[in-house]
Amino acid sequence: MQSANTPPQESFKRTMKVRHLVMLSLGGVIGTGLFFNTGYIISTTGAAGTLLAYLIGALVVWLVMACLGELAVAMPETGAFHVYAARYLSPATGYTVAWLYWLTWTVALGSSLTAAGFCMQYWFPTVPVWLWCLVFCLAIYLLNIISTRFFAEGEFWFSVIKVVTIIAFIVLGGAAMFGFIPLKDGSAAPGLHNLTASGWLPHGTLPILMTMVAVNFAFSGTELIGIAAGETEDPQKALPLAIRTTVARLIIFFVGTVFVLAALIPMDQAGIVKSPFVLVFEKIGIPWSADIFNFVILTAILSAANSGLYASGRMLWSLANENTLPRCFARVNRRGIPVLAITISMLGGLLALFSSVIAPDTVFVALSAISGFAVVAVWLSICASHYVFRRRYVRAGKDIRQLAWRAPFYPVVPVLGFVLCLLACVGLAFDPSQRIALWCGIPFVLLCYAAYYVTRRRKPLKTQESNHAA
Repeated sequence: MQSANTPPQESFKRTMKVRHLVMLSLGGVIGTGLFFNTGYIISTTGAAGTLLAYLIGALVVWLVMACLGELAVAMPETGAFHVYAARYLSPATGYTVAWLYWLTWTVALGSSLTAAGFCMQYWFPTVPVWLWCLVFCLAIYLLNIISTRFFAEGEFWFSVIKVVTIIAFIVLGGAAMFGFIPLKDGSAAPGLHNLTASGWLPHGTLPILMTMVAVNFAFSGTELIGIAAGETEDPQKALPLAIRTTVARLIIFFVGTVFVLAALIPMDQAGIVKSPFVLVFEKIGIPWSADIFNFVILTAILSAANSGLYASGRMLWSLANENTLPRCFARVNRRGIPVLAITISMLGGLLALFSSVIAPDTVFVALSAISGFAVVAVWLSICASHYVFRRRYVRAGKDIRQLAWRAPFYPVVPVLGFVLCLLACVGLAFDPSQRIALWCGIPFVLLCYAAYYVTRRRKPLKTQESNHAA
């Protein structure tokens, strides 16, 4: 019999298919990290260093997703890695991981809605940004609360636009690299010249370590597959396929895109003032390129906001399902949607909008830094949870061949994934512009642990009483 205090996991509807999972993950990844951060990384590490950093980032993604895949197939639950961290590391760690991930997506939601408003102002300069924010806020909210299938279908088509654009960019940029498409200023095709024009590693190897959190943040969103595990049809078959295809496509898209960007943009022209994609389209001189790319950025931002609201809402639901938040957050409607959890997460996104007005140089930068730190911290927990899960599974006398899907090369995969994520966090200390992530992120983690122990101090006694009553 189901406990009165624990909402049933089955109340979520398993309506997502493999194509929804793949596009949900791609939609969460292909966004501002790829479209804007790449310019900063090129200017910091050089062209060859950027390629190396993204190759290392792709390796980290594969390691983390291999760990998450084994966990999610064995235990497909909504909330995923938060639940696994609580079960295999400690309840306090699971609580902290959930809040870190909720904060990441809620903050990203607010900044995404603001950016979407600025995109629309490009075409409608007389319409205030806040009005577009409210319009998109309502649209994203409706996509999430109507039904999981409707949300997934919306995210699918959002992501299709981005994927098609990335493929077109790689093809057109590659053609411009080798002279098949003439450059606007009439200069000769650069070929591979810019990749080594400033030297292989003009500032040494340290900048690669310094930018790894930015690279990992660009790849963040792949873990959404784990969040959606509890709402997926036939997760034992769907999850491994979704993970394999997602990681393969991300490596092709990201490495291919970064290769074209690094080849077409000299190191001294790259930066964060203007998207490197815009610089490339300006060099190629494609008609209407500014309008086309503004539309692409708009869909990328809305797609990320769509995924972000989904993720943050499910994290609140999962916290309530574990009895660390009031039960009302775990209630779902007859369509299997946690409406209150989604609504509160959307309010958090709206509050984050004020950061662009009140203190753009302090609050927004600090929250963005916490987002990057939090994502890597979540990946650390996934690797650690998988390591402990496999050890306990074997210690219990079970045959690992009984697992429906296994991460290869255990324990190398979880250990190497953990070490690389930890190194990325260490790299933050060497970059003054990103060091704020440690000053804000570490105290936030400590605050979450403290909050857990304070709020749970009396709950073990209640749990014991309910067990005796049962």
